[in-house]
Amino acid sequence: MKTILEAIDLTKVYKVGKIEVPALKGVSLKVREGEFISIMGPSGCGKSTLLHTLGGLCQPTSGKIVIDGEEISEAKDAVRTDIRRRKIGFVFQRFNLLPTLTARGNLEIAREIHGNGKEDQKHVDQILALLGLENKVGHKPSELSGGEQQRVAIARAIINKPSILLADEPTGNLDTENSLIVLTMLQELNRKFNQTIIMITHNPEAAAVANRLIEMRDGRIVPHEHDVSWDAKEDKIYI
Repeated sequence: MKTILEAIDLTKVYKVGKIEVPALKGVSLKVREGEFISIMGPSGCGKSTLLHTLGGLCQPTSGKIVIDGEEISEAKDAVRTDIRRRKIGFVFQRFNLLPTLTARGNLEIAREIHGNGKEDQKHVDQILALLGLENKVGHKPSELSGGEQQRVAIARAIINKPSILLADEPTGNLDTENSLIVLTMLQELNRKFNQTIIMITHNPEAAAVANRLIEMRDGRIVPHEHDVSWDAKEDKIYI
């Protein structure tokens, strides 16, 4: 199976005045196309930093990241922005929808920003149907529930067919019922569209919907016997 993302020996150190605060301490990770991975750990363990680094929102202090064959770890801001635009979709805890636009308007502007030209209506309709939004496209965010807003945010993130969907605590602002709906939708995206998903969460129940669980603690991935592989050629452990 194709490796869609690879991270090798990632470190990330933040400076607070003269103090250096390590957030990532040598993280190596391989993600295969079509996987749904959850990264779980307590607050402050480095999981958000890892997600943002993998998505090119910030550069690692050291290490290497390759997304679908393209190196991003040492790329300039403009190059990382272009790779994000073409290959990565983001879903955050806050929905970040444009309040003056309808659900469809939020999707359309995402396509315009990404420069995808003419809308693939069949693809859009498939996404709207899968996420249960067919009858909500004319509604503005203020007319939608929290769960519906998050589903629009997911639709916006995948409307341009990204190689990878990165979800940062996507159920963090939702009640139990809506959390279950959103998690089920992510599972369906993975199953029906073979969408590669990396989701971070502190919630074990949310993490359990993924195909593979990675645990983080103190800036490192915690190895488990069942999901650790040894690459003898490179002399590294990959999770």
